[in-house]
This record gives sequence, structure tokens and C-alpha cells, in this order.
Amino acid sequence: MKLDISDLLNKEIFTKKLDIILKDDSFYDGKEHIGILNPIRLLANLEKTDHMITLKGKVSGVLELTCSRCLKKFAHAINININERFTDKKIVDCDEDIFFINDGYIDITQIIENNIILALPIKRLCKENCKGLCPECGTNLNDSICNCKENNIDPRWEKLKDMFSK
Repeated sequence: MKLDISDLLNKEIFTKKLDIILKDDSFYDGKEHIGILNPIRLLANLEKTDHMITLKGKVSGVLELTCSRCLKKFAHAINININERFTDKKIVDCDEDIFFINDGYIDITQIIENNIILALPIKRLCKENCKGLCPECGTNLNDSICNCKENNIDPRWEKLKDMFSK
């Protein structure tokens, strides 16, 4: 969704309140499609000072993630702060993360999705003590117990087992 901010660009100091609800049902984070269970909502202020526009606000909603251990889908609530800066002028010092404004528009969907992706946990777990899947038969160990042997030894290290048993 492109947000028109051309009215901010023509004034010296200006503030604009935003209350945006994204209508998307999923987005791609580079590894998987993340479902959106409750719409993502952005409550923010846009403030222009000189040639900079600052977006400060909160993003909230409920996402559907996949557990890293058992591969089940689970709901994950998000409530993150956003602080982004935009400009329409060329800046000599580009060490900071500043987005450039194209024709008076900014892509607010991309900004929100990038902030959500950065805030997501690296290891996404359905619960803290998730047992995961059995490496032999694939049984979800949270739901049932499998009958696989627990003392499987890698064949490359099997000869060392006999050396320590004497």
C-alpha cells in the first residue's frame, strides 16, 4: 500500500496521524509465508522537520508462524515500535537507514513487513518446552511417544564405542 505524503513535503513543519489496517492475509519473510490471523494495525505519527520525515508508532496484530521444532502452526501476537526516517533529498552521509521518497509516496506495507520480520524470533517455538519431532520416524513428540531406539549411534563413530567399553 502506497501512502501519499506529498502534503508533508511542501510544508516546513507538519504532523500527520496515521491509523492504517493492512488488508493482506499473508506475506513472505524470505523463508516462508507468514499468515496474518488478526489484521495488522499501524498507529503512528508522521512528522516533517526540514527535509526529513519521521514515522514513529506501533504495529500490532496476530501472525501465524510455524514452529521450528514440531512444524505445527501457532498464533504469535506482535506489538512492536516503529521508528523510520524518510527524505526526498540526496544525503551525503548515508550511514543511517533512511528511505527515499519516490514521487511523494512511501510504500508503507514494505516498511511494516520489514519491521515485523526483524522483530520475529529466530527460533520460532509453539511453546517453550516443545519436544519437536522424532528424528527417526517423524512423530510429533508433544502429542505421542514413539518406539524408536534412543541410543542410535552414528556409524562413523561406532568403533569408538567399543574402545571405551573395555
